[in-house]
Amino acid sequence: MALGLATYSLWLREVVRFYRQRSRIIGALGSPLVFWLLIGSGLGRSFQGGPGVPVEGGYLEFFYPGTLALILLFTAIFSTISIIEDRQEGFLQGVLVAPVPRAAIVLGKVLGATTLAVAQGLVFLLLAPLAGVPLDARSVPALVGVMIMVAFGLSGLGFVVAWSLDSTQGFHAIMNVFLIPLWILSGALFPASGAAGWVRGLMLVNPVTYGVSALRQLLYDRPLAAEPSLEVAVAVTAAFGAAMLAAGAWAVTRDARR
Repeated sequence: MALGLATYSLWLREVVRFYRQRSRIIGALGSPLVFWLLIGSGLGRSFQGGPGVPVEGGYLEFFYPGTLALILLFTAIFSTISIIEDRQEGFLQGVLVAPVPRAAIVLGKVLGATTLAVAQGLVFLLLAPLAGVPLDARSVPALVGVMIMVAFGLSGLGFVVAWSLDSTQGFHAIMNVFLIPLWILSGALFPASGAAGWVRGLMLVNPVTYGVSALRQLLYDRPLAAEPSLEVAVAVTAAFGAAMLAAGAWAVTRDARR
């Protein structure tokens, strides 16, 4: 009971605070949309879909699943910054001394960020027909399920990073150096089949690669060349989310014992 109530309270606080800050909404949804239009239009003429690349309408179609993943990433990251803000304001210290399970802190924050990320992703998903991306109503539930798993894993990763930092400047630095390359090396911008060998190796061990692959396969109904199967992509994405949740719980428990 205590776990559920504490988790719900923290989840609701994240959702309400996010939607009261319009600049965060614009940044989470507007930036990836601009990337999609500018990068997609700029590279469209030079992009050639190779064997196994299910793109008939151009680079904007290929880039669409990667942009969807970027929206999930941006929203999850912007949401978990609140952990640092809560620590600076003293709210987090109050939660830590409260008689609630430590797991509630992780679940509340991660589920709140996941909810926001998926909500923003659904808005972008409505634009799929405008990009010429085939959107089958029968695949929408599976797409939403994968979006939830991707957002949950990224939110958990953001939680782990934010929990160990005490400044928003440091968090942004980590995002630029670490999280954005994770997205770039996920197959969002270019297929693994055409990349150098060492780049393909990095893409193979990158957990975000499997989330992008699952989204692309559900949209186009078949994998790219050198992509994992849908089953493998979903399994790795789910495992990544579970691992990040466990890492977050361990970090909170460790600090609580100090």
